Amino acid sequence: MKDTSCLVTGAASGIGRATALLLARAGARVTAADIHAPGLAALRTELAAEGLGVEVVAGDVADPEANRAMVAAAVAAYGRLDVSVANAGVLPLSDVRETSPADWDRVMAVDGRGMFLTCKYSIEAMTAQQPSGGALVCVSSISGVAGQARQAAYGPAKFVASGLTKHLAVEWAAHGIRVNAVAPGTIRTERVRALADEPGGPEYLEEITRAHPMGRIGEPEEVARVIAFLASDAASFVTGVVLPVDGGYLAQ
Repeated sequence: MKDTSCLVTGAASGIGRATALLLARAGARVTAADIHAPGLAALRTELAAEGLGVEVVAGDVADPEANRAMVAAAVAAYGRLDVSVANAGVLPLSDVRETSPADWDRVMAVDGRGMFLTCKYSIEAMTAQQPSGGALVCVSSISGVAGQARQAAYGPAKFVASGLTKHLAVEWAAHGIRVNAVAPGTIRTERVRALADEPGGPEYLEEITRAHPMGRIGEPEEVARVIAFLASDAASFVTGVVLPVDGGYLAQ
């Protein structure tokens, strides 16, 4: 990954942050994007302490102009875009009765349209450069492959990620662009850790932990390592894959 220009959205926390750190430490030239500017500043500070740099762009992936600016920042900083990790998303937990139309629209705007826009603008950049080509990794979910309770909006939005991956992989393979996805199980992100303090959260965490055959939930770094593999030349003949990183959840 050395000297590779990489964009990571949702990079201020969770899987995105772990991915940005891993890629930067592997020698990649990272552009980190997120709506949460303080989280980006903390990421930059951590990398600077290790003698590593990172471009940061604050913005909402659901906003087309902000999303386009994230891609443009990577190209402006490093001359091209080789890897785009479309990770930004929100994770509400609610059944269909509890989910309002506004809730649905917000999840689809970030997790659905936001991912579409990141893929769209990344592919535009990758096809315009010489030589053309690159790798996209979308962050889907086990909920983007199989059904789960209390994910009436989040699950369908993650099916968007899985569907985009397959369609774009076929559409752009001849241009040297690979498109893959990871489908994480439950991962110990800041959002998941916060469940312990929410009504019903501890019970949900206990239940979902038991549902993973490995008997635990995953760590952000474990997903980041798979993202890095799919983005690398080690996966040069891999495209259109939605790869579970789920401790065996989908194998049941």
